[in-house]
Amino acid sequence: MLRFIVRRLIQSIPLLFLISAILFVILNNIGDPLATLGGRQRTSAAERDRLERQLGLDQPIHMQYIFWLIGNDWFQFDSDGDGVGDRYGTRRGILRGDLGSSFRERRPVSDVISDRLPPTLLLMGTAYVFTIIMALGVGIYSALRPYSRADNVITALSFILYSMPIFWIALSLLWIFAVTFKQAGLPYLPTVGMYEPGQPVTVAQVARHMVLPVLSLSLISIAGYSRYVRSGMLEVINSDYIRTAYAKGLSGRRVLYRHALKNASLPLVTLIGLDIPFLLGGAVVTEQIFSWPGMGQLFINALDGADFPVLMGLLMLIALLVVIFQILTDVVYALIDPRIRL
Repeated sequence: MLRFIVRRLIQSIPLLFLISAILFVILNNIGDPLATLGGRQRTSAAERDRLERQLGLDQPIHMQYIFWLIGNDWFQFDSDGDGVGDRYGTRRGILRGDLGSSFRERRPVSDVISDRLPPTLLLMGTAYVFTIIMALGVGIYSALRPYSRADNVITALSFILYSMPIFWIALSLLWIFAVTFKQAGLPYLPTVGMYEPGQPVTVAQVARHMVLPVLSLSLISIAGYSRYVRSGMLEVINSDYIRTAYAKGLSGRRVLYRHALKNASLPLVTLIGLDIPFLLGGAVVTEQIFSWPGMGQLFINALDGADFPVLMGLLMLIALLVVIFQILTDVVYALIDPRIRL
């Protein structure tokens, strides 16, 4: 297994280089980062030239990519036209652990991301754990009662929820549990942020602010995941080895959770392995609607201001995690089902 992991990691290196090159070219053509640096005042031509030299934006795209990759502290340039070789603001490059500095916030990208990562992990982690628990429960319940009235109702609700856009669900929950409840004089839920401004931050306060965004993120995922669990369980519980386990006198619960669910969970493992890396990227729509200060909102702000270093840092982090979690998914496959050999 160790040899398999090492081989997969080596194979992922050229893939990550290719991804980074494609992303770098695309992101450098989506906007002008200098247009937003002056705020409401228009940047003068002289100031624009100075900023381009300072940020390295006056160099060809391939040189900018090299600077981003390995840093510019190994290169000498006559950036001010005085005939003497000098450097841009030096940085070490992503291969040496330097993600660069944000154009808008004027501080390291690693610091910008680390500030937004904890709120995203809190929100997305809670929503994902809730999703997995509910999807397993709903999927198993439906599989044990196929084509019953309860199964038909669950199936209909699953298709309805899965077909709804996330913004519609989020706005509907806001209208019901915040606006309508408040108008009716009932206890209502907060709508924006992680906590109330000007008040001491408590666990209960943060938990109340998480209810609506967690529900918004979970409902669609529960609808989709539960269908995978149901179909996997239906396929497994009619297998010969399940009937053999019952014939040996094993309890129904042990057969269900020890044998059936273990083998029916392989499609769910694939989904989890694909989804977890994108959890760290945040929920762009949900975080915007609920003003949640996470990675999704950071991505929108960086995209709006053409903040290339932040965008590249976020997207490369997701790409790296996708590669890692795909390897972990293959390993978990082999652990769950010994018939799979790596």
